[in-house]
Amino acid sequence: MSRTWMPRKQPRTGARGAGAGAVTDADRRQLAAGGGAGGQNPLEILKRRFHSGELGSVPVILGLLVVWIIFESLNENFLSPRNLSNLSVDIVGPGMISIGVVFVLLLGEIDLSVGSVSGLAAAVFAVLSVNHGMPEAPALLLAVLGGTLIGAVQGFFLAKVGVPAFVVTLAGLLGWNGLMLYLLGASGTVNLDENGLVAGLTSHYFTNVAAAYGLAALGTAAFLLASYRDVRRRRAAGVPARPMSEIVLRTAVLAVVSLAAAWVLNQFLGLPLALLIFLVMLVGLDHVLRRTPYGRMIFALGGSVEAARRTGLHVSLVRISVFMISGTMAAIGGLFLASRVTSASQTSGSGNLLMDAIAAAVIGGTSLFGGRGRTWSALLGVLVIQSIASGVALMGIQTAVQFMITGGVLLIAVVIDSLSRRAQRAHGRV
Repeated sequence: MSRTWMPRKQPRTGARGAGAGAVTDADRRQLAAGGGAGGQNPLEILKRRFHSGELGSVPVILGLLVVWIIFESLNENFLSPRNLSNLSVDIVGPGMISIGVVFVLLLGEIDLSVGSVSGLAAAVFAVLSVNHGMPEAPALLLAVLGGTLIGAVQGFFLAKVGVPAFVVTLAGLLGWNGLMLYLLGASGTVNLDENGLVAGLTSHYFTNVAAAYGLAALGTAAFLLASYRDVRRRRAAGVPARPMSEIVLRTAVLAVVSLAAAWVLNQFLGLPLALLIFLVMLVGLDHVLRRTPYGRMIFALGGSVEAARRTGLHVSLVRISVFMISGTMAAIGGLFLASRVTSASQTSGSGNLLMDAIAAAVIGGTSLFGGRGRTWSALLGVLVIQSIASGVALMGIQTAVQFMITGGVLLIAVVIDSLSRRAQRAHGRV
């Protein structure tokens, strides 16, 4: 990959592409004013970010806590180990799809076809493995590659032909759904092998308590090591870095949350395989976005298409590749959803799945205006949405109420995003 594709400095990604928890421009100005990295107060940093519109994931985390407190007060089974374990599996299918949506939104684009692509992938797998007797492993691979190919086709029409993403993916929403119905045929439903590979994605649990606790400890240690290495690298380069006090505080919070989650999971069936795969995908794609030249290209393109083009960035290739990621993640999410119900049917990928996937990315903190967001936005957002769905189901409330609550939360998230951009504009960072 040629170095000329990326500028050595990207003035706007510090504010828009840094993601939650990054050292912001406000922090850098504090350092320039004489506040050394080691002497910063985390509370003061949070206060400055509040006034400058750089709160990151704080609002959605507070919102999630409010949702949990409300539903737990209404039904004591909401925070039971059984319900939380089921919730950790329920978030995986929509969460996988939402990760791909995050990539697309970072470009300032939209993908309306992810629901239909997820249903089509489930149908392709079911027809190949059940109706035609193909082994599940190659059938699964072909289903996922089908999603990748669909993303490439849609990305081509956007990047090379110039058709707006809204129109291309709206056509995909209709066309891929029609193809799914055609493949399923007159029966409309294909039941999967309950003991097969795909069914096991959401039914398998690591019952040994060491699995959940080990994952929590490994994740915390990896976070601490990565944060420390980042500080050393920044200081060696002579650029501002987080104070060690903030890193210690973040690590302590992560340790408490992850160990508590491990304890809860072990009270039921243990660590779900689906959750483990989801977390691995989150960490891997987060690394791609924040630590690789390709990820910086995505943020640069989301910040300003013209500026990115003038630096030599291959705009068309990046756009096509992002839609390929979206299609791939939609297909993977569709397989997890099919695994949950052990079937592929005419309703696969329909309903409110599309809206949930997009809403999860936005509620989690990904900007609709492009250039700001992280893969962890998908996790936070889908947790909020599925928590609302779980609470409504436990209360026996009509689904209509769930839609109204989710719509209100989505509106609040967009309002916060808009106010954040306004504050950043007032501080000269947009």
